[in-house]
Amino acid sequence: MTSTAETHRAIEAVWKIESARLIAGLTRMTRDIGLAEELAQDALVAALEQWPAEGVPRNPGAWLMATAKHRAIDQFRRNERLIKKQEELGRELESKQELTMAEFDEAVEEINDDLLRLMFTACHPVLSTEARVALTLRLLGGLTTDEIARAFLVPEPTVAQRIVRAKRTLAEARVPFEVPEGPELQRRLASVLEVVYLIFNEGYSATAGDDWLRPGLCEDALRLGRVLAGLAPRESEVQGLVALMEIQASRSRARVGPNGEPVLLLEQNRARWDYLLIGRGLAALAKAEGGTQPLGPYALQAAIAACHARARTADETDWVRIVALYDALSEVSPSPIVELNRAVAVAMAFGPDAGLAIVDELMAEPTLKNYHLLPSVRGDFLFKLGRRAEAKSEFQRAAEMTRNTRERQLLLSRADACD
Repeated sequence: MTSTAETHRAIEAVWKIESARLIAGLTRMTRDIGLAEELAQDALVAALEQWPAEGVPRNPGAWLMATAKHRAIDQFRRNERLIKKQEELGRELESKQELTMAEFDEAVEEINDDLLRLMFTACHPVLSTEARVALTLRLLGGLTTDEIARAFLVPEPTVAQRIVRAKRTLAEARVPFEVPEGPELQRRLASVLEVVYLIFNEGYSATAGDDWLRPGLCEDALRLGRVLAGLAPRESEVQGLVALMEIQASRSRARVGPNGEPVLLLEQNRARWDYLLIGRGLAALAKAEGGTQPLGPYALQAAIAACHARARTADETDWVRIVALYDALSEVSPSPIVELNRAVAVAMAFGPDAGLAIVDELMAEPTLKNYHLLPSVRGDFLFKLGRRAEAKSEFQRAAEMTRNTRERQLLLSRADACD
């Protein structure tokens, strides 16, 4: 007999897989993202109450959807203003009381459309970046408010308020539950990709706290990216983002030393890289490069990551090609951070003097005033040029700026090495 604990673990796994589809389908029916999540949560509570005694149903996703629809009908019955919606849902529930496996498979395309609509809704530009990230992890990642708060090292009430305000903003702005078309599609898609990559980056290189990596966030972003790639297979930037995340995630084990300390790219043991993820990343990059659309920022960054992935040793890295790719990236997505990264590639290809000349021009850039990697990169160039005292000062300044404990320790150790 299955124990209650085992059933609860099964419910947790089912929820992780099905919650986004469930909320997406309910949002399509109710046109209210807040109500859809409440109905999905009600279905989850019902599962926690019934499945330990009755067992996990053969098609748990269909069971949750049917239960949520029942809850929707009950709620609409209590609201006379929505009597028409009650009748529509009632007819749908009567005609499809319980989905069989075959019927559920036939509904996959509709479910996928709903997931895509939910992604575009949760990442709508009307919301702040923080709200988009929190809502996406909540609705599409299946994370609890507490899990999101712990991942980003912010108080749980702060995350809860962001989610509540986000739902209210979407309702007040009457954001349609749809996939945009025409020129609007690319603008809105950029917002979706930005949110997914922000989640990945926070896991890959934590901005604050005691950990250098937060693998859970990387996994959530990869899962969202893979889903999006399956829903929009012809969008080269979607494939490019997935390629970039797969290749970067492949280095995760090698990026951390025995005691949790950071290990920089050129010092990593490449035998510890995950070559399955690299293979998946290169395959996604090939799809991006094989499309009719010009390569965008994510695909170009993925191509840069691929140069590192293909090099068996750090010395074999094709830095000249990386410089050329950064030149292309600067054309399509110019920014001071891209220029800083280009400086690193230039220094590796043509010497630290060449890189330092670029960095010195960035020192007056207002947007990089508090960016700790600017003095860190400059310190590295100065160290290689034998200007140790200046390098030490830059490393110390970078250490004061960073909010990540592990990174601060690394920078201070580099400052000490200057002596």
